[in-house]
Amino acid sequence: MSLLESITGPDDLKRLDAAQLTRLAEEIREFLVQAVSKTGGHLGPNLGAVELTIALHRVFDSPHDKILFDTGHQAYVHKMLTGRHDFERLRKRGGLSGYPSRAESDHDIIENSHASPALSYADGFAKAFQIRGETDRAVVAVVGDGALTGGMCWEALNNIAAGADRPVIIVVNDNGRSYSPTIGGLASHLAQLRVTQGYENALDLIKKTVPRAPVVGNVAYEALHGIKKGIKDVLQPQAMFEDLGIKYVGPIDGHDEDAVERALRRARGFGRPVIVHCITTKGRGYAPAENDEEDCMHGGGAFDPATGQFVRKAGGPAWTKVFGEEMVAIGRERRDVVAITAAMLHPTGLAPFAEAFPERIFDVGIAEQHAVTSATGLAMGGLHPVVAVYATFLNRAFDQVLMDTALHGQPVTFALDRSGVTGDDGPSHNGMWDLSILQLVPGMRIAVPRDGARLRELLRECVAVSDGPTAIRYPKGPAAADIEAVDQVGGMDVLARHDGSNGTRVLLVAAGSMATPAVEAAELIAAQGIGVTVVDPRWVKPLDPELAGLAREHALVAVAEDNGRTGAVGDAVARLLRDEGVDAPIRTFGIPQEFLDHAARGEILADIGLTPQALARDITEHVARITSPDTHAPAEQDRESSERD
Repeated sequence: MSLLESITGPDDLKRLDAAQLTRLAEEIREFLVQAVSKTGGHLGPNLGAVELTIALHRVFDSPHDKILFDTGHQAYVHKMLTGRHDFERLRKRGGLSGYPSRAESDHDIIENSHASPALSYADGFAKAFQIRGETDRAVVAVVGDGALTGGMCWEALNNIAAGADRPVIIVVNDNGRSYSPTIGGLASHLAQLRVTQGYENALDLIKKTVPRAPVVGNVAYEALHGIKKGIKDVLQPQAMFEDLGIKYVGPIDGHDEDAVERALRRARGFGRPVIVHCITTKGRGYAPAENDEEDCMHGGGAFDPATGQFVRKAGGPAWTKVFGEEMVAIGRERRDVVAITAAMLHPTGLAPFAEAFPERIFDVGIAEQHAVTSATGLAMGGLHPVVAVYATFLNRAFDQVLMDTALHGQPVTFALDRSGVTGDDGPSHNGMWDLSILQLVPGMRIAVPRDGARLRELLRECVAVSDGPTAIRYPKGPAAADIEAVDQVGGMDVLARHDGSNGTRVLLVAAGSMATPAVEAAELIAAQGIGVTVVDPRWVKPLDPELAGLAREHALVAVAEDNGRTGAVGDAVARLLRDEGVDAPIRTFGIPQEFLDHAARGEILADIGLTPQALARDITEHVARITSPDTHAPAEQDRESSERD
């Protein structure tokens, strides 16, 4: 049995000696490479957190003590040390989540994958334990992969520092990177701390020599100890942490388990807020990850463990790549177009734009709120910014979109990657909220392309808007095969028309990535003798008023979208029909308003009825109900019941 196999929980770690701990770290890294090579996942961050995580579980008593990971993708080693060794189905249905999961283990305290909230959780835990008189419980926040660039961390630090009698241990897992190298002034400050040992050396010299001076030794030492702060300012720029009233320990070699363990034990015994600064290497121990300049194999699909080369899946160009290429083309034509990313230059496809126009790209770190308001300032300054973020991360900046960009009517384009069901990263990463929250924003225009050609076309239309904000959203993975329109109604594309034999016609409104399954569903519906028109609105806010006239010609309107059903496209279509006095009943298909477990995108779409077969079956059954001579319910009642489904 390997050492790793013998670890069923944190208590097993405490019986190991130094040599065994070294061997365990090697086994963990070997296991990670082999396991993640089959499933894909966050390899680089976890290779860099091995010794740090071992030390955490040797010093603290989880789950009695609360260990909070920020971000959660650095918690694979934590899972292994708390008895979870089956990584065969990592990030797949029925397997381990790629993030901490409260359903998996009592050791997983928070289910965060959006960066920067752990210090706020820690502040809350510390206050709760103080009020309850539970003074024997430690609260530890492990903050890494650029999370300290998020403003929420600094709001929390301000409050943690104010509670000098509430001990919170903040472990900074500093690998100098988030996805890519960390950006900003804080990153530069931490970089200085990594390489500056002068303060520690000078203070050690004073401690060893001054007290031995005859007569005045101890007095002189106390005086010099009083100017310790000044020495820090000169030799080690750590003062900003201690200016807040938070004790700073470090920097420490995060791959020296014994050194980390000793620092953590000192921090635990201090009784006040402490920052333990650990320097780690992302991808540690696996050459392909350490040498990967883009993101140290931060995350990705399956790969060859011998070479580190990712296994490329068959299919057309990714949506992200299409977006990136078109941004470069637009950038060549318009010098006023600039781009903003929140620590995700490569994942959002902006790396080619950055290479072509380095002076027109701004990486603000993990700070979506700042990204949006900064973009608004850029727009006020006469430029047209494109803010590229994952759809799920736009949630974090809703106030800024509403009260900064939209209130001022500024031309900022939001490019929302990974919209809809993303699947394997679990509930926090499904981009299922953006169409709902953006529907609330006055003056916002929202484009939803159905394929790569429409992504290029609609992106250009977005940046052509000069009197308010626009958004364009697209899913994860290969772009759908181009579907050409057979006709146009107003600004909408008609994708299919099937004549039925029974005289009933259905209008199927397909938003974005739902176009392909809608066209396929229409063929299945038509095979039942029902007439079908499939229309792609292209812009879902505002909706084309011609849609109401088109709906009048059909007995049933159905709307399919890859977003939460509440408040999104389906509700907008229903509202338009009500406002225009159109009595046709309406069926809406989308993502249920619940947090979906991790699974493959296709599996989830099948579960929630967003496949051609499921759409066709539901619509056909509903047509049968509304055309049956036994059905006496008025159309408006049918409309209301269908919207509640």
